[in-house]
Amino acid sequence: MSALRESLGFLTSRLRQVGIFVALILIVLLFQGLTGGILLEPQNVTNLVVQNSYILILAIGMVMVIIAGHIDLSVGSVAGFIGAVAGVMIVHWGWPWWAAIPACLLVGALVGAWQGYWIAYVGIPAFIVTLAGMLIFRGLTLITLKNQQITPFPAELRALGGGFLPDISGGTSVLEWLTVILGVGATAALLIQAFKERRIRRKFDLESEPLVWFIIKTTFTALLMLIITFLLASYRGTPIVLVVLAVLVIAYTALMNNSVFGRHTYAIGGNLHAAELSGIKTKAVTFRLFVNMGVLSALAGLVFTARLNSAQPAGGTGFELDSIAAAFIGGAAVTGGIGTVAGAMIGGLIMGVLNNGMSILGLGTDYQQLIKGLVLLVAVGFDIFNKNRSGGGGDLGKRFKLKTTPPPAEEKPTTAASETVEAGVK
Repeated sequence: MSALRESLGFLTSRLRQVGIFVALILIVLLFQGLTGGILLEPQNVTNLVVQNSYILILAIGMVMVIIAGHIDLSVGSVAGFIGAVAGVMIVHWGWPWWAAIPACLLVGALVGAWQGYWIAYVGIPAFIVTLAGMLIFRGLTLITLKNQQITPFPAELRALGGGFLPDISGGTSVLEWLTVILGVGATAALLIQAFKERRIRRKFDLESEPLVWFIIKTTFTALLMLIITFLLASYRGTPIVLVVLAVLVIAYTALMNNSVFGRHTYAIGGNLHAAELSGIKTKAVTFRLFVNMGVLSALAGLVFTARLNSAQPAGGTGFELDSIAAAFIGGAAVTGGIGTVAGAMIGGLIMGVLNNGMSILGLGTDYQQLIKGLVLLVAVGFDIFNKNRSGGGGDLGKRFKLKTTPPPAEEKPTTAASETVEAGVK
């Protein structure tokens, strides 16, 4: 009984992290029932991944910008502009696709550097700079395309947005075995890493997560990955863009959790003044964040253009709103200093499931916008509720006499900066 109470107290103190997982599961189950099982059909699951891949790519960069206390309203326009540039390079100028992709990423980096300079070194708020960028790059998209779409693109580039890894069974098996191998391998790696991290934390007396909850969480995550693997393998296998997204998630999670740059980003968002006093080069970090956002916007634009096989004047419209919503729904704090790449992915999937499920049900865009707006409002309200809770578990924990665990350091906006101050003093 005490173990159960301890686990419940731990969950109460981690409402931010646990809540988004629970919300995703409930939304999936809701639409699975409302759509008569169509939502989790293998083909629809594959379409769900492919259709939302570029939003998830943008969400990675967006959550980093939000953690630092900024915002980027231009990512949709930049993505559309890069799609237009790719169309001109490949279709009009005859560039090979393998040369056009790095060139477009370089253009995205230059766009991010342009905006980052005004924000970091001139001191103009990111909201104003990126709002101007949204207008500038939308106009440049129309100028580049001359208000006409450019098509078609080579098959190699189209594979980036809608292609699949090769079927090693030659189409003779019910399941695509390369996907099965990758999925089982990824699940095994996740389990090994989870137990390894827990052992290290216990060795240094840093572990506060109850064993019961750890086993439940790890088992559930592993089962979820295996189910997704089965669904993908039952259709056409692993989308290439999913591999790209997985590499980005792993790389940026490691960057934010285990690097100096990641700690500095959290410190700037948690307490800018303390970060400056500790010796962090806040302007350089901010500049790099927006250069990174430009590169990811370019990649998202390439994926979107490749999937449609067309560079369109309206390409990227509304992407900024979906990526910002994904970051906030995924647990990023409005005031900065809090957020994770994994959380942004969950938030993006919630938005994707909502869009997909409502489309299957035949709801019009009017109701879709209404529901997504309410979901975003509830998510931000939940963030404010967590921030106002006292003593880790708050009134909920006290009401049920739960033994709550203090939230981790990254959940306190001032903690990351304070740690950096102490490190600078030393």
